[in-house]
Amino acid sequence: MTNTAPLRPPTWKCYLNLCKSNVVIEMIFTAVVGMLLAVPALPPIDTMIYANIGIALAAASAAAINHFVDRDIDKKLNPHRPIPMGYLTPKQVMTFAIVLGVIAMVVLMVKVNALTAWLTLLSLFGYAVVYTKYLKRMTPQNIVIGGAFGATPPLLGWCAITGEVHPYALLLVLIIFVWTPPHFWPLAIARQDKYQKIYEDFRIPMLPVTNGVDHTLLQILLYSVLLLIVTLLPYLTGMSGLIYLATVIPLGLGFIYYAVLMMRNKDKATAMATFWYSIIYITLLFAALLIDHYFRFTL
Repeated sequence: MTNTAPLRPPTWKCYLNLCKSNVVIEMIFTAVVGMLLAVPALPPIDTMIYANIGIALAAASAAAINHFVDRDIDKKLNPHRPIPMGYLTPKQVMTFAIVLGVIAMVVLMVKVNALTAWLTLLSLFGYAVVYTKYLKRMTPQNIVIGGAFGATPPLLGWCAITGEVHPYALLLVLIIFVWTPPHFWPLAIARQDKYQKIYEDFRIPMLPVTNGVDHTLLQILLYSVLLLIVTLLPYLTGMSGLIYLATVIPLGLGFIYYAVLMMRNKDKATAMATFWYSIIYITLLFAALLIDHYFRFTL
């Protein structure tokens, strides 16, 4: 009789799985944007490298802690993850997370600056402990709260280069913060059955489950309108110029169009299309900020 059981992956792959590399890459991307926008010319390359290493390790540490905290949920909903599969023990996961976090803080303290290190530690603790362990389970507005911690990478990148918290850096944080709910809630609608089960089994509320799809669709529309307004602020405050403005207005109107389309169709296909548009949206928005920035400072 042939044994069809899956082969145990190499241990290093199990640890890599804990890091949620796709999320780490997204955070590094926005951190780099903050670094590049912080100064007129290119920032010091060595500082950028060390800052990205520190921020990436901190993000990976937070992701590993998330695996540890949600291990009971993963047994039912994500059984392929290292802890449910028995590839790693909870103790090994937490040890790995602590080691990554300590290395991240040392790198940022020694090679970057103390402000970036402390802000990174605050973000790590806020997401991995305060949000994942407590706030995520307390309110259907959890994604809004979680977005506050997930929006910090541009600020961390800016601080790494300048050593200060600048209003423009906070504006980048605000954009990601407002973008997060209309980015995630379409996915929550498309996967409502999954989140219904999470709520029934673990009492973790998600807006489409607790308040209904229609209410969530209205929230997505309102947030998409708010996002258009907020994304005008870089131009209105002098942070960016016409190249950015000419890009962000049609992008924002496109987001509103998808939100309205979701209210009309009320199907999972449109919800997923909106989710993917939101990823394209934030990528093009930051690209426009960078192009505008270097165009103005090279003239």
